[in-house]
Amino acid sequence: MLETLLIANRGEIACRVIETARAMGIETVAVYSDADAGARHVALADRAVRIGAAASAESYLRGDRIIMAALEAGADAIHPGYGFLSENADFVSAVEASGLIFVGPSADAIRAMGLKDKAKALMAEVGVPVVPGYHGADQKPGRLEVEAAEVGYPVLIKAVAGGGGKGMRRVDGPDDFIDALESAKAEARRAFGNDAVLIEKYVAKPRHIEVQVFGDGTHVVHLFERDCSLQRRHQKVIEEAPAPGMTQDLREAMCAAAVRAAEAVAYKGAGTVEFIVDASDGLRADRFWFMEMNTRLQVEHSVTEAITGVDLVEWQLRVAGGEAMPLAQKDLAVRGHAIEARIYAEDAEAGFLPSVGTLEHMVFPQGARVDTGVVEGDAISPYYDPMIAKLTVHGADRDAALRAMARALDDTEVAGTMTNIGFLGRLVAHPGFQTGDVDTGIIDRDGAWLVTPDAMSGEAKAVAAMTALGLSGAVLQGFSLWTPLSYFVGVGEDIVRVTPMSGGADVEVAGQLLRLSWCDGAWRVDGAKLRLKAVRVPGAVHVFGPGGGVVALADPLARGDAARAGAILAPIPGQVTRVLVNANAKVMEGDVLAVLEAMKMEHRLLAARDGVVAEVLVRVGDQVDAGAELVRLEEET
Repeated sequence: MLETLLIANRGEIACRVIETARAMGIETVAVYSDADAGARHVALADRAVRIGAAASAESYLRGDRIIMAALEAGADAIHPGYGFLSENADFVSAVEASGLIFVGPSADAIRAMGLKDKAKALMAEVGVPVVPGYHGADQKPGRLEVEAAEVGYPVLIKAVAGGGGKGMRRVDGPDDFIDALESAKAEARRAFGNDAVLIEKYVAKPRHIEVQVFGDGTHVVHLFERDCSLQRRHQKVIEEAPAPGMTQDLREAMCAAAVRAAEAVAYKGAGTVEFIVDASDGLRADRFWFMEMNTRLQVEHSVTEAITGVDLVEWQLRVAGGEAMPLAQKDLAVRGHAIEARIYAEDAEAGFLPSVGTLEHMVFPQGARVDTGVVEGDAISPYYDPMIAKLTVHGADRDAALRAMARALDDTEVAGTMTNIGFLGRLVAHPGFQTGDVDTGIIDRDGAWLVTPDAMSGEAKAVAAMTALGLSGAVLQGFSLWTPLSYFVGVGEDIVRVTPMSGGADVEVAGQLLRLSWCDGAWRVDGAKLRLKAVRVPGAVHVFGPGGGVVALADPLARGDAARAGAILAPIPGQVTRVLVNANAKVMEGDVLAVLEAMKMEHRLLAARDGVVAEVLVRVGDQVDAGAELVRLEEET
């Protein structure tokens, strides 16, 4: 058994590992950057060690500092969590060379699965299905045409040096192949200076289904599958287990293939084998193919734990400490259904722009598993992934789990920053997801509807106006005037008139006249209790519940400034990585003027109108705050 464990990570996964380790009686050591000195994972651990500055490259990606911290703390082992150094084979080798235990697979296993082309070649050798295709050097049109016929239509022509969809064509039959090939090659040549292409089987209705595996270096078991098809920009949003519509034939074939994949590299610890599945004709055992193996614990491991009753982190620590695998394959079974949703600080309506701010108010629902690395009062850092929490629910069947997730999202309250909770709620209610008819393109196809907030109800606007005025709770109950005095509050596009009365108020909004009161800790309209709760934070009021929303409050001291109409501002704090214009340059609406890096993403800052650059106010490498001017255009004449 391990005695002291250092967790080489931060946020919710560091907290997750610490909680299991402490329950097992293992002493825990956290590491932290300057930005995380007061973070939740630091408070949870028995001890904590500073490893560097806020930027990941100066802290969580510094393997040498992490190993030194583990040695100085007297740790037996290092748990990498996920992300950062978790799949870095050189780091694993360095950990083991220092005499420490790495809680995870060997460096050789990570290297074997790290390069996709070599991993696919290895999988083909051991009988794991891979996407049919041609990746050869012979680029003669006749050879490519033969290979396409061998793969079977429809096929996808893809530029070898491709990206962004350039040099890519779908071909449905042999009559169209040569024209599509010439078009793809020409586009690839213009975009990349390289017209080489590969041919792959086109998956008409792709689903992303993965299998959780666990090994002890000799034996491997699977813990069934997860469906991760709800993705945005190839990032998972909602995951569930088991996969909806899964057949027994496909489950047996896929799980057996995943076990063969892990056995091929003598896998040790928790890992995930990811498959792409063609669901155009239902889920069939001859329509799944290997994509990659993630040689670490996955973000979505909680749904597997919910349906199997297994603590995967406990298994990791026991096996790393030299114990046998806790259960055999025959002892594992699926129980019920689980769904996980990832809550992020981001503005879905603004293109999922990461959002900063202080978590002024945060309440999570009863009955759901909550994995989080933050507490109320924390600030969302621009340096790291903006995840706030993961919600996981479990039900006797999928319908029960869907209802539980809808309730959990409704009952989650986060104020002080924008979140994707409304987007998640609409996604859970999506007809396709409700019936299990999903694929990886569902969010892209229906994105406009999914990101559009539901209209606030009149009752919610009334509650928002009252909260903005500070007329709620005990204040409202004790409020009285000899002569009613009306107040006017802007709520979205509406001007709300509030006339306080004894114990309540008359609120006129969008042609409605509502008699609002506060009684027994709840808002009421004409005596009827509302399922609404409002919280005022700097600059906004958040109304939670049916018909709720976020209302921005105007600063009464703010003044319009025509001179700033051409200012290009930083939307969030970050580092300037590129400046693409100089003073006096002519620009057109939509031109990229600068690029800002924040929260592990690049943000392109565009010209809002045609004009001439008057001044460039930043240089590459500058760290800027939200609202800082980066580029200024000349005034329009």
